[in-house]
Amino acid sequence: MLTPKKSAAGTIFTIKKRSGLARVGTIHTPHGDIKTPAFVGAATKATVKALTMQEMNDLGSQAILANTYHLILAPGTALIKEAGGLATFNSWHKPTFTDSGGFQIFSLPDVKITENGVKFRSYLSGDKFELTPEGSMQAQWAIGADIHMAFDHLAKSESYEDMRRAMDRTHRWLERCVAEHNRLEHERVAGRTRALAPEHYLYAVVQGGTFLDLRAESARFCNSVNPDGFGIGGVFTADGMTEMLQTVNGILDENKPRHLLGMGQEPIDLFVGAENGCDTFDCVGPTRMARNGTLYTNDGRINIKNAKYKHDFSPLMSECDCECCKNYTKAYLHHLFKADEITAKVLASIHNEHFVVSTVDKIRAAILDDTFTDYKTAFLKRYYHN
Repeated sequence: MLTPKKSAAGTIFTIKKRSGLARVGTIHTPHGDIKTPAFVGAATKATVKALTMQEMNDLGSQAILANTYHLILAPGTALIKEAGGLATFNSWHKPTFTDSGGFQIFSLPDVKITENGVKFRSYLSGDKFELTPEGSMQAQWAIGADIHMAFDHLAKSESYEDMRRAMDRTHRWLERCVAEHNRLEHERVAGRTRALAPEHYLYAVVQGGTFLDLRAESARFCNSVNPDGFGIGGVFTADGMTEMLQTVNGILDENKPRHLLGMGQEPIDLFVGAENGCDTFDCVGPTRMARNGTLYTNDGRINIKNAKYKHDFSPLMSECDCECCKNYTKAYLHHLFKADEITAKVLASIHNEHFVVSTVDKIRAAILDDTFTDYKTAFLKRYYHN
């Protein structure tokens, strides 16, 4: 089991209000508090693409999530540790999550999987790498993130047999992650190593794909190791997300935070996630779409490169207070994309990231004042034109 820890606030997660599975709370970390539900910026390679950390701060982001796999490849976790950790390396002084990198590694075409770990080649240099559960924990401690995800096995197919094998291996690897995390914590407490934060928290990752019996089994196992929180990962369909989350979050320790991994490109996912007990979300989708000219509005997505916006001198969204909407018109954004100016990607990314962050902020406020159902109904009806 994980060595029990407490934050400066006395506990890692405090809950202010519950409404069914939905809740409003605060995750306490060495780099500050995260008011939940919250959308976490996907800073895969220690940056949110096209945005500075100051811009992320200004648009309202409370936390970022970096990817261990990508940071191992470049610039290397030893360099990040030498710099004093991710907070000093990229000048983000708020809370940071790290994904273990399992999803990305298992998505590679030529990865070799053994019980010990995985072997793969760098897409940057061709060099050979091996990553084990212990190595993932060591890398995440070197990065200096507040919240670490356990190293998990993502199944290559969606068959029941493959999901079962991947889940069972995820559970065996979780026990090794816990053991290594505890070892590193004991070294820190004993003063034998220079830790980059007074606490590092470990989340167990629930797997099982679309199979509710596997999801339930995985949730029970993750509970058994007493982690600091939970990640909900793997492959599941949007249509089946409600039932899956109700199954999983009905089992997971209700007093610990839950992170829905890789979800948030579609606004409905944020509402379904929060309504069914998830506290934080991350997704690369909002900024990826922005770089291609696809922008969120309260009336659904638009492609700003379409000719009809060439003479549209209105703001992207009159209700939005982001830098893009307060200062620029659709016509200007259209021009920037057509001229292939870097500024186009910057302004579009500011808007999309702000849109998702602020939507979850409004979900949090609506749960607090008992208007969540009304807000969800009105938002989704307008956004999806139902």
